Amino acid sequence: MDKRPSLEALEDRGDFIRRHIGPDERDLAVMLAALDVASLDELIAQTIPADIQLDAPLNLPAPRSERVVDDALRRMFARNELHTSLIGMGYYDTITPNVIKRNVLENPSWYTAYTPYQAEISQGRLEALLNFQQMVIDLTGLPVANASLLDEATAAAEAMTMAHRISKVKTPRFVVDADTHPQTLAVVRTRAEPLGIEVVVGDPWAGIEDEYFGVLVSYPGSSGRLRDPSPVIAAARATGALSAVAADPLALVLLKEPGAMGDAGGGADIVFGSAQRFGVPMGYGGPHAAFFACRDEHKRQMPGRIIGVSTDAQGKPALRMALQTREQHIRREKANSNICTAQVLLAVIASFYAVYHGPKGLRTIAERVHRMAVLFARGLRDLGFEVVHDAFFDTVQVRVPGIARRIAARAREAGFNMHVIDADRLSAAFDETSRRSELKRLLGCFATRADSVLDLAEMDTLVADCIPDGLRRESAILTHPVFQRYHSETEMMRYMRRLAARDIALDRSMIPLGSCTMKLNSTTEMTPVTYRLFAALHPFVPLEQAQGYQQLFEELEERLCEITGFAAMSFQPNAGSQGEYAGLLVIRKYHQTRGEGHRNVCLIPASAHGTNPASAVLAGMEVVVVACDTLGNVDFADLKAKAAQHADRLAALMMTYPSTHGVFEEGVRDICALIHAHGGQVYMDGANMNAMVGLVRPGDIGFDVCHLNLHKTFCIPHGGGGPGMGPIGVAPHLAPFLPDHPVVQGVNPVAGPAGTIGTVSAAPWGSASILPIVWAYIALMGAAGLKRATQVAILNANYIAQKLSPYYPVLYTGKHGRVAHECIVDLRPLKDASGVTVEDVAKRLMDYGFHAPTVSFPVAGTLMIEPTESENRAEIDRFCDAMIAIRAEIADIEAGRADRENNLLKHAPHTHELLIADEWTRPYSRRAAFFPSESVDRDKYWPPVARVDNVAGDRNLICTCPPLSDYARAG
Repeated sequence: MDKRPSLEALEDRGDFIRRHIGPDERDLAVMLAALDVASLDELIAQTIPADIQLDAPLNLPAPRSERVVDDALRRMFARNELHTSLIGMGYYDTITPNVIKRNVLENPSWYTAYTPYQAEISQGRLEALLNFQQMVIDLTGLPVANASLLDEATAAAEAMTMAHRISKVKTPRFVVDADTHPQTLAVVRTRAEPLGIEVVVGDPWAGIEDEYFGVLVSYPGSSGRLRDPSPVIAAARATGALSAVAADPLALVLLKEPGAMGDAGGGADIVFGSAQRFGVPMGYGGPHAAFFACRDEHKRQMPGRIIGVSTDAQGKPALRMALQTREQHIRREKANSNICTAQVLLAVIASFYAVYHGPKGLRTIAERVHRMAVLFARGLRDLGFEVVHDAFFDTVQVRVPGIARRIAARAREAGFNMHVIDADRLSAAFDETSRRSELKRLLGCFATRADSVLDLAEMDTLVADCIPDGLRRESAILTHPVFQRYHSETEMMRYMRRLAARDIALDRSMIPLGSCTMKLNSTTEMTPVTYRLFAALHPFVPLEQAQGYQQLFEELEERLCEITGFAAMSFQPNAGSQGEYAGLLVIRKYHQTRGEGHRNVCLIPASAHGTNPASAVLAGMEVVVVACDTLGNVDFADLKAKAAQHADRLAALMMTYPSTHGVFEEGVRDICALIHAHGGQVYMDGANMNAMVGLVRPGDIGFDVCHLNLHKTFCIPHGGGGPGMGPIGVAPHLAPFLPDHPVVQGVNPVAGPAGTIGTVSAAPWGSASILPIVWAYIALMGAAGLKRATQVAILNANYIAQKLSPYYPVLYTGKHGRVAHECIVDLRPLKDASGVTVEDVAKRLMDYGFHAPTVSFPVAGTLMIEPTESENRAEIDRFCDAMIAIRAEIADIEAGRADRENNLLKHAPHTHELLIADEWTRPYSRRAAFFPSESVDRDKYWPPVARVDNVAGDRNLICTCPPLSDYARAG
C-alpha cells in the first residue's frame, strides 16, 4: 500500500497558517503544559462561556496558498477598467515617487508601527508628521495644523462642529457653499442632523440672511470655479461667525493662502482639504489623509492629533503628540471629536512627497496642471463651445446643451472618464498625470475636426493663466531646510531610512499593546494594495469599470457576515470611531422609523473605550454610565436598574466583548435580552474581535450591530496611526438603514422607503484599496486557520498572564481564572513601595528593545498586554523576561539597594549619548543601563531621545519644524 502523501497534501494549501501563527507545535506543547491544559480546546472551554461558543465550523472556502490567492486577486482586479480620470470632485490621479513607494508604502518599518503615544521610540514618524503639519501651515497660511484627519468630507463635518463649539452666535444655522463636493455636503448633513444643526446651502457671496454660527466655502469650488473667499470670511467675522475653507493643496501652491484673507488679513478660521493628490493613489476612494488647520486661538478645540516640539530629559529637542493626545479617554463624552487615530501612513507619504519635490517641484507640477486646464479651455472655445467659468485652477466646466451624456460616452470610448453634471454640462479635471498627447484626443471627443484645426504648440504660446491677480500667491512656501535638501533619490532614500531607524515597529519586536492587536501584516496580503488596477481607480467611475472591486465587496461582505453572524455589512466607515458613529446612527434611525425617535439614552460601561461615549454624543444620544463590578464585568444589577430607569428613552447599550478588561463575561446573553426587553438595541464594539473569530459570532449572541476594526483583527496594518477601517455588520432589521452615497447609486441595495442614515465618509465604500488585505487574510486562513489564530491568541495571552502573575498581579480573569486575548497587570502597588510608576516601566522597556503595552487603560496604573497569535514563544519569553528583570530592578528600590529617584527606571530610556559621555555619574552600571539582557546584546535598539517632557510641550506648543540645528542636536 502506497504510504506516500497525496498530491493534495503535498500542495500544502494551508501552508500560510503556520506562517501567520507564531507558535509551532513544540511551542504549543510547552505553553499548554505551563497552563496545565491538554489542548487548545480545553483552554477555550475554560475561557469562553459554553452557551455562546459555535458548535460548527464557519462556512468559508478552504484555505488557499499564497500563490493561489495572488492569482485570484490578479484575476479580480483585471475586471476593473482603467481609464484616464477627468472626474475630479476631490480625487485626482497622482504619481507616487518610486523611492517613497518602495521605502514607505511597501516598508514594514513604516506600515507596521503604532500610533506614536510612546514618543521616545516614535521620533521618525513624528518628524515626518511634523513635516506634514509644516506643509499644511505653509499652504494654508494658518499657524496651527494637525497630523491628519480621515478624509475631506469628515474634516468638513469636524470644521462645522468645531465652529459650533467656538462661535458665540447662538443659532443652529451653518451655511455651506452650494459649489461644494456633493459627498462633502452629504457627510456634513449627516453629522448635523443628530446635533440639531440646520445646514443652509446657498451662495455665501450673495449675502446670508439671518444669523449663522459658521460658513463653509470651497476654494476652488467643486465645479472648478475660482472665487475670492475674502468677502465671505470678512462678513462672517463681522457677525461673530466662524469661516471654514475647503481647499485643494496643489491649488494652494499657486493661490493666495486663506489664512491671509479677509479684513486686514485676518484670515479664515479653519482651512481643510484632502492631501490625496500629494502622492497618494485614489484607491477607489481611500485611504487618504485630510489636512486641517486653524487660527491659534482655536487650537485647543481642534479635532485629531497635533505633533509638538518639546525637550527631553537632557534638554534636547524631542517630538511628541501634544494637547489632545488621548482626549477621548480623558474627556469621553465631552471630547472635541470621536476620532482616535487618523491617516498617519498617508500623511507621511504626502509629507515625503512635498519634501522630495520641494517648493520648486510642487510649483512646476501645479503650473503644468493649470496649463493643461487652460489649454483645454482654449481649445473648447476655439471649437465653439462655451466654457462656464473664466477663473479656475484644474477643472474646466463646459456647456453643451442637450449632448453632455453623448460627449461623455464618446470620451469613455476614447479612454476618458468625464464628470457629467446634467444634460447640458460636463467637466474635466486635470492632474499631475495629464499629458499633452491626451488633450487633442479629448478635444476630439467634442469635435472630430479638433485634430486638424488646433495646434497645441501654438496655443501654448497664446494662452494666459486664468488665476485672478488678487488670488495669486505672493508668499513663499516650504522654506524650511527639510523641504530644500532631499531632492536627489539618494538623499531621499537615506532620509527615510534614517527616520525609520528611530522607531520601533513590528519589524523589530513584538508590540504588546492591549486592545490594539498588533499582529502580522503579511507581504502577500499587502502586495495587492499597490497594484495599479486596484490603486488608480477613481471612486466615482461607472460601476461597469469597477467590477473587480464590486466582486471584492460582495465576497468580503458574505465572508464577514458568516464570521460575525450578521445579515449585512457596510464598508463606508473608514475608521473604528466612524463605525461606532455609523452603528449608533443606524440604531437611532431604526427607532425613528418605529415612531420612537425619543429614544436617545445610550448606556455605556465605565470601562469602555473613550471613543464610545464621544460617538454616542455625536449621534445625538445622552450617555448614561454603567458601573463595573470588582471582577471587571458589567455590573448587572446597575445595568438592570438603569435600563429600567430609562426604559421609555432607552436607545442602546454599547458594550465591548470580550470586555475591555480582557474577560469573556458569562452573562452576555442575559445582558442583550435585558436591553431588548426595555426596547433598546445592543451595539458591540468589535475592538476585541480577535478573541472571537471562529469561536463566537456576535450576531448569534444577541448583538444588533457591531463594528469591526479591520486594522486589528483582519490584518490591515496600523500605519503608525492609520489607516484604519471600521465597517459595521447589522442584524436584518437594521440593514435598510446602512449608509448610502449621493454620487454612486446602490451602495445600500436594501435601502427602504424610510431612507438610510445618509453618508458617513467621502467615498462610497470607505478606504476600498486596503480591503484586499482582509480578503487575502481570510482566503489564506480559511475557517480552520481563523479559528486556530483565535485559539492561539488566547493561549499566548494566558501564557503571559501565567508567567507574569508571580511578579505583577493580573487584575481581571474569568470564571475559571483565564483571560481572553489580553491581560491587565497591576503596577499600582509598586508606586507606594518604590515610587516607580507605570510610565517608568514603559520607558524602561525601551532599553530592552520593546514598545510598552497599553499604559493606564482601561485602569490607571496598569499595563494591558496583548501578544496576538503572530508572536512565537521565544519572543513572548523575551518580553516576559524583560518584565521580570524590571521587577527585579524595582525590588532593588524597595529594598533600598537603589535610590528611589536616581535609578534605572526613573532615568529610562537611556540614549547612546550617555554611553559615550566622558563622565558616568549614575549609581548603576552602564551595562545595566544599556545592555540589560543578552537579547539586547545581539540586536540593540537605541532610543533617539531621552524621556520627553510632556508638560513643557503642552505649555509651549510648537507644531512647526524646528531649526535644522535642532535636528543635528537630536542626533
